[in-house]
Amino acid sequence: MAARLRKAGLPYALLIPGLGWLAIFFAIPLLYMLFESLKQGTIDTGFIFNWEFSNYTNALSDFSEQFLRSFEYAGLATLFALIIGYPLAYVIAFRGGRWRNALLLAVIVPFFVTYLIRTLSWETILSDSGFVSDTLRTVGVLSEGGRLLDTTFSVVAGITYNFLPFMILPLYASLERIDPRMLEAGYDLYGRRRDVFLRVTLPLSMPGVVAGTLLTFIPAAGDFINAELLGTPNQYMIGNVIQSRYLEVADYPTAAALSFILMALMLAIVVLWARVAGTEALLGTERERR
Repeated sequence: MAARLRKAGLPYALLIPGLGWLAIFFAIPLLYMLFESLKQGTIDTGFIFNWEFSNYTNALSDFSEQFLRSFEYAGLATLFALIIGYPLAYVIAFRGGRWRNALLLAVIVPFFVTYLIRTLSWETILSDSGFVSDTLRTVGVLSEGGRLLDTTFSVVAGITYNFLPFMILPLYASLERIDPRMLEAGYDLYGRRRDVFLRVTLPLSMPGVVAGTLLTFIPAAGDFINAELLGTPNQYMIGNVIQSRYLEVADYPTAAALSFILMALMLAIVVLWARVAGTEALLGTERERR
């Protein structure tokens, strides 16, 4: 009996290290940040906890533009990453052959370089005197005084590049799991490659699409490095505001409130997307397999 009880309690005992890690490095800091977000005062006079819920309403009204811009940039970057990443993942999964591992390595290689260095590289690539800008001016795409750097384009391009692997890898994993016999049956039923893709390949790969969009959109919405280095204050996202409020203005209650608002909005978007796209995609995939 005692051995049976020990065996039944073993899975819960294995959870203790992970739960302890989450409690120390996530739950406790989160509660402390919640405590800070309800304070009032300044760095000079000190901060006093007095249930200052107006920090949330003021933060939302004062920085609504940055919130909207963050979601706009993150949405565009996610869309472009999907447009670029799906064909790449498709080619690697179905046409990679003996080069598949090398192609996957090429997708992961940018992670070997620090995020900051990759973004600074884009600053050099898109500079006014860089090869890209000079070429576009030569062919007439960019006007003589036109710029690529410090624009919405440069910020979205930087975000797309930095988070593209987060889109490609889930898509590849989903596509690679498709049974070739399903595709053969699809060709027997529909004949044309386009119909097979739309009726078989795309529905079966939807779990990868859902996972890739979430893995790309969530960190992109909170990013501030790309807007800081590749944009101007006109392109600043909510991450830039939070960073400034914490490290420059020292307005900790507003920064904490902004962080909680961002987390709440992101959670709502994730739940909505998982309900609309994720659940239906998974159910549709299961029905197709049956």
